[in-house]
Amino acid sequence: MSNIDRILYAEDNNNDIELTLTAFGECNLANPVDVVKDGAEALDYLFYRGKYSHRNKEIPLFILLDLKMPKLDGIEVLKEIRKSKEYKNIPVIILTSSKMESDIVRSYELGANSFVVKPIGFKEFVETIKNLGYFWAVVNTSINYE
Repeated sequence: MSNIDRILYAEDNNNDIELTLTAFGECNLANPVDVVKDGAEALDYLFYRGKYSHRNKEIPLFILLDLKMPKLDGIEVLKEIRKSKEYKNIPVIILTSSKMESDIVRSYELGANSFVVKPIGFKEFVETIKNLGYFWAVVNTSINYE
């Protein structure tokens, strides 16, 4: 029996976390979602440090990454992900409220696979997350890292 790949979601806004998890549930996305609340915790999770030092050695199917987070922002996290041999090819989807062109350009320069601005309206937000989940977990073909 094969395990379902996990998704890593790095987000510090509790409302966005709740909405995202609800949207994934509404589209019957079976993948477990691991939530971290700042950039430093995201890197600890990915590199098996601190409270994540004993987590199973598995690479997430994809990473949803907010840009504006405490401790380390999403840009710094993305830099570290792309420098890593283990994670350099993992799909990273920037999910942020920023519409700044500099954030968009920098994210793509550093290897983001997608840049999605969080819609403000509830329905639009949920629909966007459903589409992201469906595309990256079902439609997209990824590399098997193991």
